[in-house]
Amino acid sequence: MDTYVLLQHYWWFLISLLGGLLVFLLFVQGGQGMLYTVGKSGMERDMIVNALGRKWETTFTTLVTFGGAFFASFPLFYSTSFGGAFYVWMLILLVFVIQAVAYEFRRKADNFLGEKTYEWFLMINGVLGALLLGVAVGTLFTGANFTVNRLNLANVGGDTTISQWTTPWRGLDALADYRNWALGLAVLFLSRVLGAQYFLNTIDDKSIRTRSRRQLWFNGVPFVLCFLLFLVSILLSDGWAVDPATGTISVEPYKYWHNLLAMPLLFAALTAGVLAVLTGIVRDLRKESSTQGIWWSGSGTVVTVVCLFLLAGYNDTAYYPSLSDMQSSLTIYNSSSSEFTLTAMSIVSVLIPFVVAYIWYAWRAMNRRKITREEIASADEHLY
Repeated sequence: MDTYVLLQHYWWFLISLLGGLLVFLLFVQGGQGMLYTVGKSGMERDMIVNALGRKWETTFTTLVTFGGAFFASFPLFYSTSFGGAFYVWMLILLVFVIQAVAYEFRRKADNFLGEKTYEWFLMINGVLGALLLGVAVGTLFTGANFTVNRLNLANVGGDTTISQWTTPWRGLDALADYRNWALGLAVLFLSRVLGAQYFLNTIDDKSIRTRSRRQLWFNGVPFVLCFLLFLVSILLSDGWAVDPATGTISVEPYKYWHNLLAMPLLFAALTAGVLAVLTGIVRDLRKESSTQGIWWSGSGTVVTVVCLFLLAGYNDTAYYPSLSDMQSSLTIYNSSSSEFTLTAMSIVSVLIPFVVAYIWYAWRAMNRRKITREEIASADEHLY
């Protein structure tokens, strides 16, 4: 493997890791979506919003970092998907904007929209944010309608856009594939499971903990069913394979199943990740006093999502299949930045462990004290 190919694989792994961390941090969205099912009184909803308010910026920052890293390392994907499927991406952006507005203004004095309006903003973000992100990621396996023609750059006086979207639906066509829905719903229900586990871990209140434990049942079962539907359907589907020597792309039946067989460590990690998620759920359901299941489910989520991304991009696989022109499909070879750019970014990436360590330190510092009714009632504390 030459240096350039090694860098392309390295950066696809970092993108996968950021994607895994982002899905774990979507527990904020999951918790928001259960604002009125777990919080039955104004005080309980204040406790929930303030527990999530400690972490929402971490999720938002990770989303921006994920998009930025994708742009820098695989710019052709960024220009193709973000420029073509912009209805979906604009919807995702909008629901994250109203989330930021809600945390900022919910408790502002004399806000003219009223507290409930901002709580609805949080619930809309909690449902649509996780669902749409899952649907968008599903297209890495199921494909999208676009073409790529680099010669357009030489079209002096005409359209110089490299990537063209071939349907007027601009990404909403992804909703026509049941596999994208399956992954979107799996991400939505998983975020709610993680949200309930976060409440168990962070909020010291018997009523909220009882309802959170009940939500583990209500959301854990549909999560497992939707995830299995997506995984089995993908493993039984055709995939787009690329010949790294010629760049020619062709259809390969059961491509993703073959990828698992070709990468046994990935197979083992995917299995371990799924089992860790289930262990966390069962642990919190079986023991009334358990509050640590989120660490099992969270680490399992990161590992599982990383494996799914690697399944889509490694082993000479087109990670963004084109349904309009097979040879336009994107691979880590034909869509990455130059070797110089990837090398420069790789040098900077050695700082990532320090950033992660700082985030962990800040997380621990914020969670050192559980959220209680007394804290929320105190006028001295900052409230969201």
